[in-house]
Amino acid sequence: MRTGLFGGSFNPIHFGHLRAAEEVREALGLDLVYFIPAALPPHKPGDTLAAADHRLHMVQLATKGNRHFMVSDSELKRAGRSYTVDTIRHFIATMRGRPELYLLLGTDQFMEFETWRECDEIMRLCNLAVHYRPRAGETDSDLSLAAVNRFGYVKEGEHYTNRGGRTLSVIPTTFLPISATMIRGKLALRKSIRYLVPGDVADYIERHSLYL
Repeated sequence: MRTGLFGGSFNPIHFGHLRAAEEVREALGLDLVYFIPAALPPHKPGDTLAAADHRLHMVQLATKGNRHFMVSDSELKRAGRSYTVDTIRHFIATMRGRPELYLLLGTDQFMEFETWRECDEIMRLCNLAVHYRPRAGETDSDLSLAAVNRFGYVKEGEHYTNRGGRTLSVIPTTFLPISATMIRGKLALRKSIRYLVPGDVADYIERHSLYL
């Protein structure tokens, strides 16, 4: 089974997350994409982070109705910070058969990937799928060059392959100028976030007075 792993703080989840996951799923023919909210992301400050149970519930609300989207609370159940390599090992150990795993990364995450814990082991265990949102005149050439130079991938057809046979795919997705930071800023100013997040998520945030 071809399975995508999409981790993040999802603070809160929004249409940019959902559309990127759907387009990567379609481009790579993934059977499932697991959304995996992080307990304590190592690369992000925690002072603006909503409680884990709130973020989990918002992800569940946002992904309901899509049979290809699943939600995992595996990182929330682990003590301490959320490291991707531990999450990948968890899925390898608990999924039936021998799943073909694809780690979904945004461009910002990919550019700092070499700072991640056991990044070489991550590349050995699973494939990488970097989604980027091209603007007018932009291409993936910079990302591709970074992949080849830093991580030893070699161009093969429409993707790159490393020495262990794992692939790196660079996938353009629809540019939606939405960010969780922007959404939290609007909420702090008591402005509407309708049509930036799914309706059920907007209702949940209002009901629990999040990010005020």
